[in-house]
Amino acid sequence: MSPKRAPSAPPELPGYDYVSLLGSGGFADVFLYRQLLPSRTVAVKVLLPDAVNRQLIENFRHEANVMAQLSSHPAIVTIYGAAIAPDGRPFLAMEYCPRPNLGVRYRRDRFSVPEVLTLGVQIAGAVETAHRAGILHRDIKPANILVTAYNRPALTDFGIATSSGVGDDASGMSIPWSPPEAFLEPPRSTPASDVFSLAATLSTLLAGRSPFELPGGSNTSVDLIDRIQRGEISPMARHDVPPRLEAVLQSAMDPDPSRRQSTALAFGRALQQVEAEMALPVTPLDVLDDSLAAEAIDEEDGGATRIRGVVSIDPHAPQAPAAGDDSTIRRAPAAMGAAREPAAPRSRRGTVFAVVGAACVAALGIGIVALALTTNDEPPPQAAPSRSIAPPPAAQQPSAPINVDGVVDGDTVRFTWTNAQPQEGDAFQYRYEPSDGDPVTAQTAAPELVVERDSDGETCILVRLVRSDGRSSNDTEGCVDG
Repeated sequence: MSPKRAPSAPPELPGYDYVSLLGSGGFADVFLYRQLLPSRTVAVKVLLPDAVNRQLIENFRHEANVMAQLSSHPAIVTIYGAAIAPDGRPFLAMEYCPRPNLGVRYRRDRFSVPEVLTLGVQIAGAVETAHRAGILHRDIKPANILVTAYNRPALTDFGIATSSGVGDDASGMSIPWSPPEAFLEPPRSTPASDVFSLAATLSTLLAGRSPFELPGGSNTSVDLIDRIQRGEISPMARHDVPPRLEAVLQSAMDPDPSRRQSTALAFGRALQQVEAEMALPVTPLDVLDDSLAAEAIDEEDGGATRIRGVVSIDPHAPQAPAAGDDSTIRRAPAAMGAAREPAAPRSRRGTVFAVVGAACVAALGIGIVALALTTNDEPPPQAAPSRSIAPPPAAQQPSAPINVDGVVDGDTVRFTWTNAQPQEGDAFQYRYEPSDGDPVTAQTAAPELVVERDSDGETCILVRLVRSDGRSSNDTEGCVDG
């Protein structure tokens, strides 16, 4: 519940009995109700009385329509209905997720690596589904991932979502998990922006803090934005997190959007590859299938409503589709953002960050997770039987950097190396362990690095090649005396 104000009075809703308050946000309260027919508990989001104005109601309607397209996905909160309360406030009735949201959990529990990988793949499918519908979430963070009664993650809070023809703005964004392009003037958003926020969310679950907060230091909004723009990512400080997973997350949080995984699907597949390498069960990646035959279109509305089936991406199935089957073709979403701006150079050294405050229970905030607030009796999307398509087969591991050489220059050492098989989007992850300081793990785009000379007389680094798809090479060590 927001500490800045008292919650509003719950409205009397025909067909619903009020139970309790779940939480409050900047423009709405969320209450628990008992729906009478059919009998079930539901979360009801209600706009504040003083927030009811033409613009906010229009935003409410827009986001209700957004969620009407998406809520059949298994990792997106389900919407039951939307209407106007007798006191004039719009409300949305949605699935009640009784378990603590991930924003609450990461503050008190330690997430295991397998659980984070599973969550990441499932939410990547939800984000890819939104992108295929031409929708950007723009506020992915731990508190916006609820957990259902069946212990399944469910993405919510599309409060600042944008779609084709809808301009970007910076209102409502959550700075610790926002990409650097969100702080431009005007802000920019692309599918790679949501990839950044999802990676920052997973990093938070593993580290117990957002990847851009500094423990014991200043963590104002200005400080966070500066670190995000420079790409200062904290070392994970967990020995059970494999370097490959760190590389995938760091690639997705590159300050330059062009060096990230370009789609949520690619990011989810990179996480699946990590699962496979760890000999874990590989989590299916669910996306919407838009390859149904023309006969599947509802003829009663002239074909305006298209029913799309959920497709489960099975990593164990063969990659090549059958003849005539285009279900594995990745279709470009509608234009969802302006041109990308070049990002500030990445910092060479990582830092460690403070524990982030989390949102309260339900944490729906201003986000809208809803059925359309229109009078149109548009039928909701329905899931067709699932079938499997495959992610790419395990690709060959790239070659490690060669000729890692160092040159002493006063109190620093400049290392250089050679990328034997360069490809577009290549980057390099390095690890430096000074004898009198904390280890540093970070990433650089250039085949060179300057570190402080180690006081014990020998300065060494480990460096590996990281492809744009998240694949990485073995480590190569470079040392210099002096």
